[in-house]
Parts: sequence; structure tokens; C-alpha cells
Amino acid sequence: MKLEQRELERIVDGCKAKNRASQQKIYELLYSKMLPVCYRYARSTDEAKDMLQDGFIKVFEKIEQYNVGGSFEGWVRRIIVNTAIDAYRKNKKEVFIDDESRIKDNSDWEDMESESEYAGLSINDIVEAMQSLSPAYQTVFNLYVMEGYTHQEIADELEINIGTSKSNLAKAKANMKTMLTDKLNRL
Repeated sequence: MKLEQRELERIVDGCKAKNRASQQKIYELLYSKMLPVCYRYARSTDEAKDMLQDGFIKVFEKIEQYNVGGSFEGWVRRIIVNTAIDAYRKNKKEVFIDDESRIKDNSDWEDMESESEYAGLSINDIVEAMQSLSPAYQTVFNLYVMEGYTHQEIADELEINIGTSKSNLAKAKANMKTMLTDKLNRL
């Protein structure tokens, strides 16, 4: 559902006034767009929904900071992604692999991007493969591939070095390729 700018401003003003109906409207408008963002960082549906709930709480807490001239959906998305990163940091049980020497040539991943080779896969197959990556690989993969972060931004956000970000991305891509190829071979 697309809102006119004036209507969006009215709803945002309602949220700033802590109006529950306005908050509910924002939640309903953006839930289906933001839940897939959380799925990319979560290990389960429940975890994704928890991230989303926490993200919306932060949206409503920070609504005063929203600049009406900017994209509201983009502003919300950034908060949701940051919430997912915070959840990762909080539950970080896996040490990032810090070995730049292990970074492989990514030409095998580029071959994977051929549409015809993976045409039999659904979005659910890809999301399932992403969710089965280790938390470290999954987070770096999502930030780099899905959110468009640079390795420097990832390193800053996750408090790791750039080489670790690159290494984890290369390994995530290799694992994704293996899982998706295996899935296709079973079809």
C-alpha cells in the first residue's frame, strides 16, 4: 500500500504524539516489507519476528529523529537492519575467522549467478540456504550482498577487520553455492 506524502506525514506526526493507531498503521504498512529483511539475519521465523518487533520499538522510540524530507521506508529499513546487527552482536557465539590468506577467488560464485543454471530454485530455497549459514557468514553475506555495505562498513559495524569481512564473505558464497547446487541435484 502506497501512501501520499501528506498522509504519511500525518501518520508520522501521530507516531511522534505516541498515538497507538498511527503506530499500528506504520506497523501494518511496513511489516511485510521489513520481515524479509529480518529473515536474512535470523536463524528461525521466531527469531526474525523478534528482531522485527524490537526494530519497530526502536522506530517508535526514534521517530522524532526522522527527517520528513527523506524516505521513511529507507529510514525504517536502516533501523531494522541495525537491530538485526545488534541481535547478532548480542548473541555472538562464533568467532569470526580472521585469515585473509584463505580468501578464495570469487570466480566460482560469479558462475553461480547464471540464471539458467539455478532457474529451478525458489526464493525460499535461497533464504533457507542463507539461514543455514553460520551466524558470522550469514551476517557478512547479508550486509554485503543484500544491504550493499562495503567491507569497511561491515568491519566497523561488526567490530572486525576488513580481511575478516572479506574472508567470511568468500566462505559464505562458497557455502551458498554448495548448498544450492546440492539442492538442484536433488530436484
